[in-house]
Amino acid sequence: MQNPQILKLIQNLKGRRNYEEKKASKLGFNSLYAYFENKLLQEKTALEESVRELEIAKAEEKLLKEKKSKQKKTCGCC
Repeated sequence: MQNPQILKLIQNLKGRRNYEEKKASKLGFNSLYAYFENKLLQEKTALEESVRELEIAKAEEKLLKEKKSKQKKTCGCC
């Protein structure tokens, strides 16, 4: 199963192809395709991780705002 996105990346390397092939072999990949496949997978997981962290930060911020708004009441009548 060939990913067209990876094939397009490999075609557009031009002068950097030798560099990327050496880098892929140094990192232990059998082919340039496997190297780019792993690279895209890592980028995808990093993006998902950052989205998850952003959601957690927003939830924490919302909780802090709720706590601060509740603490503003100084009198016992309201």
